[in-house]
Amino acid sequence: MTAGVARGVGRTALLVAAARAIETHRPDALARDPFAEHFVRAAAASANWPVRPGQVPGGDADPLWGRLGRYFALRTRVLDDHLLRSAHLGVRQVVILGAGLDCRAYRLDWPPGCAVYEVDTAEVLAFKQTVLDRLRAAPTAERRPLAADLREDWAGILRAAGFDPAEPTAWLAEGLLLYLPAAAERRLVATIDRLSAADSTLAYEIKGLVESPQVRSSPVYTTTLRRVGIDLLALFDAGPRPDSAAELASLGWTVTTRTPYDFTRRHGRGPLPEPNDALAANRWIFAAAAPTDGRPVRGHG
Repeated sequence: MTAGVARGVGRTALLVAAARAIETHRPDALARDPFAEHFVRAAAASANWPVRPGQVPGGDADPLWGRLGRYFALRTRVLDDHLLRSAHLGVRQVVILGAGLDCRAYRLDWPPGCAVYEVDTAEVLAFKQTVLDRLRAAPTAERRPLAADLREDWAGILRAAGFDPAEPTAWLAEGLLLYLPAAAERRLVATIDRLSAADSTLAYEIKGLVESPQVRSSPVYTTTLRRVGIDLLALFDAGPRPDSAAELASLGWTVTTRTPYDFTRRHGRGPLPEPNDALAANRWIFAAAAPTDGRPVRGHG
């Protein structure tokens, strides 16, 4: 049951779940996910990882559960806000690509009539469903999990599940494009564009530049490998990256690029820059298709 989250990129879903669990129990939590710790404890690979702040050695100074963990928490909050903003502006289709152990279909306060499509591998979705069934969790939107390989053709699976490309969609690719080959990223962006009606939105994460050897040897990377056996640098695709933001702009989308530190300043919490910073190259991209009535585009994080 746990094979899909015990190795490779699937294991990073447990890493993010542990970070969300720790954040959930902070008094100043940026985001709360009551399901996250149950995923962490259900998998043998992560059963002994911390799920509460008091279990983190060194607190916020810890490179893994402090610095990287708060990065994931901040990213969760920002993307929560982005999706809910789209929903409250009238979007009723949400597609989470590479959903992992994401529980937004359960923990966010969606307006009536929202459908949340979760696209990931069959193994990851099966593990997730087993834990949610054990908790007797009830979604707050219509949840539609879809097993698909995002490196291949997944549009047909999405449409067969009821997705309507004539209606606006809020797309999310959180922690996904970092791991895709360049050709797969280009196909994914092209597919999103093809399936997006006016008023659709898209948010995703990239690395904006190639990191130096000094950054690649930073404690965020080395501690994550040593403590939990996840070699993030080996999982990141090593080839030249496409400029998906420029491609979307050329297709008529309005695109805004932010750094995580923009949101640390906005919320007063989250990671801050440091020397040889493993987070400095990270960029969060917010894009919006042209509105139907010519009004200004809104909702760029």
